[in-house]
Amino acid sequence: MAEPQARSDESIADLVRDLSEQTSRLVRDEMRLAQAELKQKGARAGAGLGGFGAAGLLALYGFAAIIAALALVMDVWLAALIVAVVLFVIAAILAVVGKKQLQKATPPVPEHTVENVKADIAEVKEARHREH
Repeated sequence: MAEPQARSDESIADLVRDLSEQTSRLVRDEMRLAQAELKQKGARAGAGLGGFGAAGLLALYGFAAIIAALALVMDVWLAALIVAVVLFVIAAILAVVGKKQLQKATPPVPEHTVENVKADIAEVKEARHREH
């Protein structure tokens, strides 16, 4: 109970200064949190795009090499068909993995920081209502 009495003895200028300092610190902390969150989302987006790139590269280079090897023991058209089916399955799996990574990275908004700021605003509003 001593804390509220001590605060009531402070001047308005001191209270405004304290509020300004605390608000500045809160904004800086929230900006750091937003930066870290966006960095993490960027890394996920990069991983997702890498998955798409790997799927394309695998389909492009692997197709011709495997067909050539299989054509030694079967007709070329059959070798091409088998390779195409296998590569399309692998490419589809990689594309799904890439898509999931991209979905985790979107929207490119620091969601946790936004929620923290909303909670901070609600806390300030609640404190104001308690004072009145």
